[in-house]
Amino acid sequence: MATVQRRRLVAEAMQRVPEPELMEEVAQVQAYAMADFAAGDQAVVERLVQLAATAGVALASPEALLVDLGCGPGNISLRLSSRFPAARVVGIDGSAAMLRVAEERRCGLGAAADRLQFACHTLPSAALEQGELAGACTALVSNSLLHHLHQPAVLWQAVRTLAAPGAFLYLKDLRRPVSPAAAEALLERHLPEAPAVLQRDYLASLHAAFTAAEVEGQLAAADLPQLVVAELDDRYLEVWGRL
Repeated sequence: MATVQRRRLVAEAMQRVPEPELMEEVAQVQAYAMADFAAGDQAVVERLVQLAATAGVALASPEALLVDLGCGPGNISLRLSSRFPAARVVGIDGSAAMLRVAEERRCGLGAAADRLQFACHTLPSAALEQGELAGACTALVSNSLLHHLHQPAVLWQAVRTLAAPGAFLYLKDLRRPVSPAAAEALLERHLPEAPAVLQRDYLASLHAAFTAAEVEGQLAAADLPQLVVAELDDRYLEVWGRL
């Protein structure tokens, strides 16, 4: 079966159910701050490094500006800052509660904190799109933000606005499974021992996620046809390319 046809059938199998855009419940913030996402976070950073190098985009220079969209408690932002200490790293999220955790972690870095900062913006954000980051970003990374957005076009507009010419984007997100039963099976496979709040959110996120075909449609509408969309293992999709 052709890939496009298969993706169309998958998209028709289970309709998307949006979840809340912001994660601000006290139990949520605490659970995500305490959870061990190290392997997945490191995989995102390594994939960004690999793909950006292949595309000829330098991330380590003092002139580089790396932006983490939907940074949550700062896991990936902190890893980027450690990996590229000369670069400037900015983590952006709409949840003030999550950013309080991120800022506490940043303050524990000592002198290294000078090249890392966090900012609270919800998309769309006129302040973000008209501020100092607009047209200045060397690379943008986003992990598990897209499925939270009720209107995904705001993410692609932010990407277009923030990116400097030739900037690199790497995005990783969940993709919607074919059925509620398949979502339950993924939960049992990957988070069987997780706290109840994480299990609840994981199922909600699987139902709120997009298929690869839907993301391809979003990119076409945003005039970003150069970006590549690919399915990754049993539950993710990734998007990458130069802007």
